[in-house]
Amino acid sequence: MKIIDMRSDTVTKPTEEMRQAMATAEVGDDVYGEDPTINRLQELAAQSMGKEAGLFVPSGTMGNLLSVMNVCHRGDEVIMGNMGHTFLFEAGGISALGGVFPNTLPNQPDGSLLLSDIEAAIRPDDIHDPITKMVILENTHNRCGGTVLGLDYMRAVGELAHKHGLHLHLDGARIFNAAAALDVSAAEITAPVDSVTFCLSKGLCAPVGSVVCGSREFIKQGLRTRKMLGGGMRQAGILAAAGIIAIEKMSLRLNEDHEKASRLAQGLAKIPGIIFEMGMPQTNMVFPSIAPEIALSTRDLVVKLGELGVKLGAVASRRFRLVVHYWITDEDIDTTIKAFERVIVG
Repeated sequence: MKIIDMRSDTVTKPTEEMRQAMATAEVGDDVYGEDPTINRLQELAAQSMGKEAGLFVPSGTMGNLLSVMNVCHRGDEVIMGNMGHTFLFEAGGISALGGVFPNTLPNQPDGSLLLSDIEAAIRPDDIHDPITKMVILENTHNRCGGTVLGLDYMRAVGELAHKHGLHLHLDGARIFNAAAALDVSAAEITAPVDSVTFCLSKGLCAPVGSVVCGSREFIKQGLRTRKMLGGGMRQAGILAAAGIIAIEKMSLRLNEDHEKASRLAQGLAKIPGIIFEMGMPQTNMVFPSIAPEIALSTRDLVVKLGELGVKLGAVASRRFRLVVHYWITDEDIDTTIKAFERVIVG
């Protein structure tokens, strides 16, 4: 039985082209700045984000942590969403390792933070308060449904942050999905931000890695912070080779995933008992819920679908997440819809 794994786009495996590129990659010692493949990846990443420089890191979590530690001292404060990845899923690293205090604001259903909430959260110059140094946005926004923050909103937050002398960081793990959905370049989305982290290892299929992009001075400081965090990977051009293909080729096909996600959602919506409280997908993430009249528990559904070869993630008591990626075929979409129908309707 074929396993259809839509728990996340992190389950993607490298393409055959990536494997060949990895096998023949030219390498050197990256801590000395001598790995030509990593250097090329970093230049390509910076160009794609419209920034001066880039830094290859093992993970998006390290990229976000590094970015916060570059800007903030112990006791400083970062404004972020209460549904943001940095707050929910990065093991409290900014506090545990950076000594930085998160000031969490309610994410709106579209993943945004209200401008009025951001402005109200900025601390006054008072010795009793931590110093506000940074704002973090997420685009696309995972826990809000794979939603996309538009260009006007990104510009508005950039203007607000810079008016108050704050650094604006973007957790752009899936920034190329946002670009595909908006039909713009990633650089247009990131133009208002001071730094951005994006992942190579999700929908772009590379096996490992993320890239942090920003000013040359920011990345120079990031090299020291990366070393402190244990992120100096030496001859990692083998990994960077896959990242180059991820940016140059895999980023261009993401609308295919979005179209399949839309078709999956439309098919599931026809099944009695499945509802879409969070709305239909904007990108590659599908968040169906089970109506109250359905007796199945979340655990029941995950187990029964797993027995039929469909893997998905539970994100709430009656809500699930399915993430479409490169390795999900049109046939897999049809099979998944039929599996849901079999489990729920019988």
